[in-house]
Amino acid sequence: MATDRYQRGLDRMMELVSTEHANTFDHVKLVESYKSLDEDLSDYIVSFAFGDIYSRTALTQQEQTMVTISTLVALGTEPQLKLHINTGFNVGLTKEKIVGALIHCIPYIGFPRVLNALTLVKEVMAERGLTPDSPTD
Repeated sequence: MATDRYQRGLDRMMELVSTEHANTFDHVKLVESYKSLDEDLSDYIVSFAFGDIYSRTALTQQEQTMVTISTLVALGTEPQLKLHINTGFNVGLTKEKIVGALIHCIPYIGFPRVLNALTLVKEVMAERGLTPDSPTD
């Protein structure tokens, strides 16, 4: 049964990920696929980030996404991070802003986790048909 927090998060997720980008992967399918790993994982993904952080009206969509990306890098949750990097591009973050936020995390969480996150940024860009020299905004 979906909780109010989960439903609020799911609604917000769909609002943020529905864009004109034809190359953006299916976020709902990705989230649902995590149920095979752990029954509660998809609820955690949607309720925490989209139901809590992305529902805070005092932050812009870009700020909400950068907070979420930074938090997930610190937690080392790469599957969720990939989804939110994609969301970052959807809400207008550039690769420079995302990479800048990741670089600021190095003193607090260490270079290996940030390096993993940078690899995910490259993967997301490749899936979206972007090259490192492509403008992302």
